[in-house]
Order: sequence, then structure tokens, then C-alpha cells
Amino acid sequence: MSALTGALGSEVGRRYRANFDVAHLDLDPLLAVVVDGMGDSDGSALAGRTTVDTFVEGITAARGKLGPRSIREAVAAAQDQVSEIARRDVGMAGCTLTALLAADAEDAEGVDATLWIAQLGDSRVYRFRDDLLELLTVDHTMAWLGVAHGLYPLDSPQADAARYHLTRYVGHAARPEPDVLSVVPAPGDVYLLCSDGVAEQVPYPRIREILRLHIEPGAMVERILAAADVAGGQDNATAIVLRIPF
Repeated sequence: MSALTGALGSEVGRRYRANFDVAHLDLDPLLAVVVDGMGDSDGSALAGRTTVDTFVEGITAARGKLGPRSIREAVAAAQDQVSEIARRDVGMAGCTLTALLAADAEDAEGVDATLWIAQLGDSRVYRFRDDLLELLTVDHTMAWLGVAHGLYPLDSPQADAARYHLTRYVGHAARPEPDVLSVVPAPGDVYLLCSDGVAEQVPYPRIREILRLHIEPGAMVERILAAADVAGGQDNATAIVLRIPF
């Protein structure tokens, strides 16, 4: 993974007074994280920053023994910290958490995986491979459940309202666990981690069009964030693009 290239970018957009997305990117070993605070309160800002710092610290400490259990423990530690924040008078304290990280060279739990995805909320991980753009994560929202099970159409008012009803997130009273997925990358893969300010504003064809370009990850990030702004800039928008070398 030493030749992996990547870039991170984030924009406030036109709606909010500040950026409540928080992101982190290390390339060697890979540790990419996108967190989206819920709302625009001080609690949202504190939850996002605390979650990134706690998760990164937990994953870094687990290197050499990293696996599904230690990834869940890092998320649980973030849940603990955000629960403490929620006890203060700072507004709603909650956020999403989406991460893509390199597995240890020799996985301590005997699992054959090269990359791990951790998912809690509605930020996303996409993979562009062989001219196909796939969504690798599931949105933890009532909109996702409702559309998937035919309760209402994707473009209905019910689905639009349900997008704001998260079923899992950091700070939830039930302390839900994240989805933890293993992914084996292939040469030439391009991965996109993004907050819903990208996913909900930039159409699938435009994301695919950008990720198939023969340009550096930083230029892809610039185009993705510009596309979110052109679409209205109605949310903070964050993107991390990673390219596996040929």
C-alpha cells in the first residue's frame, strides 16, 4: 500500500455557518475517516472532532493486532466520549463515522482482508473498478430501509423526510455497532469516501464521470466539491479520494 495516492477536501457550502464535517487521512498505513456532525450545534462540532480523534487513536494503538474486534472497540470508545459530551448543555451531540483502513500485514484474527471499512450513519464509501461505480456501504437511515423495502418511492416526500432519520450513529443512546466489511483492492481501483453533502447533491453519473478521469486524486476531490457547490451547496461537503496503483 506504500504507493497508494490520495487526497482530502472539505467545504462549508452555503447553508451552514461553519463546517461540521471532520476528516482524517493517513496514507501509510492507510487510515481514511469521514465524520459528519448532526446539526449545527456546539455538540455536533464536539462530537465530530472527538469521534475522529478517538477512532484514530484507537486504530493506531491496535496496529499489529487490528481486526473487526479492535475496529469495533475503537468505535465503542468514540461512543463513550460522545456520550459524555451529550451530558453537557451543548446541543445535540452525534455524528456519522465512515472509515477505510489498511489491514495489518498479518491479521491478528486470521482474517484474509487487505482493507477494512467501518460504517455508522449515512456517509459513504464508493469504489470505481472496471468502469463500474459501486456503493460499498449502506446508509443507516429510515429512507434507505423504506426505499429498499418498498414502503415509498425514492423520489417521494416520505423518502426525503426519512433521510434525516438516522437509525445508527455515534452518540445514539443504544450504542449501535458499526458495519465492518473486508475489501480486497485491485490495481487501478479508485475509492471515494464522502459525507452526505456530496452523496445527496452530486448525482451518480457525475461521480462516475469524475472518478474515471486520468487525473490525480486531489484534482478529483476539487471537481467533486465543485459539483456539490453547483448543485446548491446545501450541506457541508467532504470527500477523500484514494487510488490503488496499477
